[in-house]
Amino acid sequence: MTRLFVENLTVIDCAFLDAQRGLVGESWIVDLELEGALDEQGMILDFGEVKKLLKRAIDDSADHKLLVPGRSPALALQRAGDCASLRFKAECGEIEHQSPAAALCVLDAEAVAAETLADHLRGALRAALPANVRELGLALRNEPIEGAYYHYTHGLRKHAGHCQRIAHGHRSRLHMAVNGRRDPRLEQRWANRWRDIYLGTTADVVAHGKGRIRFEYRSGEGQFALELPVERCDLLMTDSTVEHIAEHLAAQVAAERPGAKVEVRAYEGVMKGAVAKVG
Repeated sequence: MTRLFVENLTVIDCAFLDAQRGLVGESWIVDLELEGALDEQGMILDFGEVKKLLKRAIDDSADHKLLVPGRSPALALQRAGDCASLRFKAECGEIEHQSPAAALCVLDAEAVAAETLADHLRGALRAALPANVRELGLALRNEPIEGAYYHYTHGLRKHAGHCQRIAHGHRSRLHMAVNGRRDPRLEQRWANRWRDIYLGTTADVVAHGKGRIRFEYRSGEGQFALELPVERCDLLMTDSTVEHIAEHLAAQVAAERPGAKVEVRAYEGVMKGAVAKVG
């Protein structure tokens, strides 16, 4: 038996609906194994084809999408042509979401977890595999992080790619330094404040009251809307790109510590992000 493996094939940056936590941003690293007969090149599958075919299939299935537990009793989902709308009753409050149907990934499960998404992806990938591949192993895992991290969700109306989807997200580490020294307590304070947060843009707010906040915009893919409890949101005066997030955090810390030199290294998922400095 011969198996081909590819570690860190891709990272799925997405969001999902959870009965307790509500709307959650997530980043899962994908590891892959293939078992099968060797072809005329002496390979199970060329690594270039793995990256071209299977990474694309994974990205098309789940990356930058809202993962929906299709059998959850908390879910009410409606489809009309290419559009979809849903209500989800989480313990932290009801979530409403409208988007093009392509922005959703509906799982045949009562709850979203790494294994339920892996099951879904195995089915999607089998159609892309050549006949000599008999078995497919796929696992999702989180990046090991020592120190502070948080889960956030956002949407970038002006983005030309899939980041324009109003509810996708990331699991992100956070580094903060004051006067050249990292401050783990400060990092953890912000990670606690932004645990399972939606980072919205003030320009996208269309309603704000009675404990609720609603965002709407039209982008290249179509019309998007998201409504959720106001305590699950934090607002930026800018778009919520990771560059602006880093700038926002650095400005907030600098305002608390006048005259200090502040550096923030904000991550957007795994191994990427932005650095902002004040002072």
